[in-house]
Amino acid sequence: MNVFDIIGPIMIGPSSSHTAGAVRLGRIARKLLGEDAARAQVELSGSFAQTYRGHGTDKAITAGIMGMDSDDERIRRSLELAAESGLEITFVETEIPGAHPNTTRITLTGKSGEHVVVQGASVGGGNILVTGINDMSVSFTGQYNTVLVRHLDKPGAIAAVTQFMAGSGVNIGNFRLSREHRGGEALMTIEVDGDVSDELMDELRSLAPVQRAILIRAM
Repeated sequence: MNVFDIIGPIMIGPSSSHTAGAVRLGRIARKLLGEDAARAQVELSGSFAQTYRGHGTDKAITAGIMGMDSDDERIRRSLELAAESGLEITFVETEIPGAHPNTTRITLTGKSGEHVVVQGASVGGGNILVTGINDMSVSFTGQYNTVLVRHLDKPGAIAAVTQFMAGSGVNIGNFRLSREHRGGEALMTIEVDGDVSDELMDELRSLAPVQRAILIRAM
């Protein structure tokens, strides 16, 4: 167990689950969108729905969507800052069946029209688990550098990506494939040991099977 799992992260707010974890979920949604958000709908389930105003979860998720870290003093003013920047954000209380009590589903629309839906939970001590991206089931914590590769589900696609990473000296710690249906759009979730350079990501994006590749750096 890491010492930070015991004492929690450096953060602004009363609760690591409702503040630090919520910020991280917002940051990951922003990273997956790939640009500044123009609109955001934040669905809150379970405990998040019941206590988000008192625990500042709304401010924390908003801060993350705007790219802030969990120790940023501006978190307290994030709703005001969002309004000033033109970010339209709405919060919806809901119940997601079978979800962790601290679950959110964040739908972001970028200024270019790009769209992403991210579902995840704050599981305690500031730790998170991302469980869905655009209706595809995923599972990653953000504790490791994570490469997300969108591609078509065709023979050789996985081999092309994993062989490239092995040849580049990157050790894969965990791998998961999600797909809409056989032969359709698919998503590789690859947690790796060590660093992943910008140059490596550029080369990865140039591979024939790859439609889009994003690096979520360890948080």
